[in-house]
Amino acid sequence: MILSTTESIPNKEIKEILGIARGSTVRTRNIVRDLIAALKNVVGGEIEEYTKLQAYAREQAMERMITDANKIGADAILNIRFTTSVITQGASEILAYGTAVSLK
Repeated sequence: MILSTTESIPNKEIKEILGIARGSTVRTRNIVRDLIAALKNVVGGEIEEYTKLQAYAREQAMERMITDANKIGADAILNIRFTTSVITQGASEILAYGTAVSLK
């Protein structure tokens, strides 16, 4: 599967636009991460526990987007974007989406 944030792929021709491929995950914090984050708020610096949580969530959303694109026979996903939204206090959704295409 070719993944791109651009509208086209050099030296490749789009045969057909198949639709939107999407994948999402909802993640919550946990008490251990929250305690470490509270300590980091006092001394400052990056809250690595939340950074790792977000990175894992992005990867899972991308994997699900790729699975969605495979179901409709895509060769590539173009214009990939990520968005986040708060579901409830302490829980957020990561959504990955893009245009699924077949290539010549």
